Amino acid sequence: MDILSLFVLVPILTILGLLAVKGLQQSRMVSLIGSVVQFAMAINLIFAYLRERAQSDELMLFTRDLTWFKSFNIHYNIGVDGVSVALISLTAIVVLAGVFISWKMEELPKEFFISLIVLSAGVYGFFISIDLFTMFVFYEIAVIPMYLLIGIWGTGPKEYSAMKLTLMLMGASAILLVGILGIYFNSNADGGALTFNILEIAKVSIPVAAQKLFFPMTFIGFAVLGALFPFHTWSPDGHASAPTAVSMLHAGVLMKLGGYGVFRVAMFLLPEGALHWDTFFIVLAAIGVIYGAFAAIQQTDLKYINAYSSVSHLGMVLFALLMFNKTAWNGAILQSLSHGFMTALFFALIGMIYGRTHTRDIHKLGGLLKVIPFISVVYVIAGMASLGLPGFSGFVAEMNIFVGAFEHEDLFRRIATIVSVSAIVVTAVYILRVVGTMLMGPVTNNEYLKLEKVTWYEKIGILLLLIPITGIGIAPLWLSEMIRESLTPFLQGFII
Repeated sequence: MDILSLFVLVPILTILGLLAVKGLQQSRMVSLIGSVVQFAMAINLIFAYLRERAQSDELMLFTRDLTWFKSFNIHYNIGVDGVSVALISLTAIVVLAGVFISWKMEELPKEFFISLIVLSAGVYGFFISIDLFTMFVFYEIAVIPMYLLIGIWGTGPKEYSAMKLTLMLMGASAILLVGILGIYFNSNADGGALTFNILEIAKVSIPVAAQKLFFPMTFIGFAVLGALFPFHTWSPDGHASAPTAVSMLHAGVLMKLGGYGVFRVAMFLLPEGALHWDTFFIVLAAIGVIYGAFAAIQQTDLKYINAYSSVSHLGMVLFALLMFNKTAWNGAILQSLSHGFMTALFFALIGMIYGRTHTRDIHKLGGLLKVIPFISVVYVIAGMASLGLPGFSGFVAEMNIFVGAFEHEDLFRRIATIVSVSAIVVTAVYILRVVGTMLMGPVTNNEYLKLEKVTWYEKIGILLLLIPITGIGIAPLWLSEMIRESLTPFLQGFII
């Protein structure tokens, strides 16, 4: 068994194990074992990749190619570069943290953990795929469980939120499928066979007219999952209704498929189309960055604040990808990682606060630093990372994005960069507002003096997310270099 296929096999074995057991205790132990194994595999993959990369010049490492549907030239074709290794590691950490945060899940625990593991299997498969059809299949596997996870285990208007999320993402998938088929039927433009292989398609000169036609389909199809304005509205409602671990995986992992798909497919395979449509999508991305930040200021519900913050931060990822240079693209991947850890941490903390106080309204909370100091201090740290304070992962990512974007001599891009940078100030406003209102001052409710202390499993879940946020901020070079060396082949089609 190759090292990458294990990332699909282990979740499948975990699901089979869950089907074979009964009760809460056994369900969470099987889920924990499966998640720990995934985490260990991700750590091993990082070291194996670094060793192999030092000896190889191949674009993708650990490749495997098995024929799936011969008549359509569809293959189970997998491989990784520095970008996908980083995102696989993000997934493994967030999944493990999500299992710990869901330790007290008592409503249909087996079914809950099965749905969670199915989602993770789809995400892993998506990140390792280098066949467009296989990638699309894993994409759907990752998205579909969200309907059940929100609709069954969610709160508030959960049926509405689950249906809205599913319909919008399925609509985007339909557009994406058209784009993928358009790429496939133009993959023999140089006289070869039709193929879904991303590396083979990249060698083909797809007609410029076809690139201009299918680029917006692939970009929008993926970017809707990355909260592209104005198609972002499914995300805040989905976050607000989702249970804690689902919000963590939704924002921390699932939404990264959008930016990764734009990078791996739309940009790489359709560079002329990207250069033709860049102005239009830069405007949408910049609006998303600013709109998300200002919308967060208007919210009083902690989940909605974090959800709109995610719209802003993920808008930076799409904005950076449209800059077409290595520094900005490096920042885009680092931002995906930083946001993944940071927003998963935020949602974990929000779930812990809500579970104890039974409210997410910041005006009904106050003085929490006195009664739950561990949660409060970590919330402040997450907030500082969100607003880009030096020493945390957010600063490293945003510096790369905005420096890379401003490197262009193009006046339009520089103005768009200046506008987007202003979101940092707005982010500071709503983060400090939440911290001041919710954590500082006198305790607003005497019942809060009796709040449950933080448990061991909650602390483990929090530390799993907190360590990468500070680690990347303090020592980002090795990760940045691993990502940067994978970007050069993807930038060859862009000369601006």
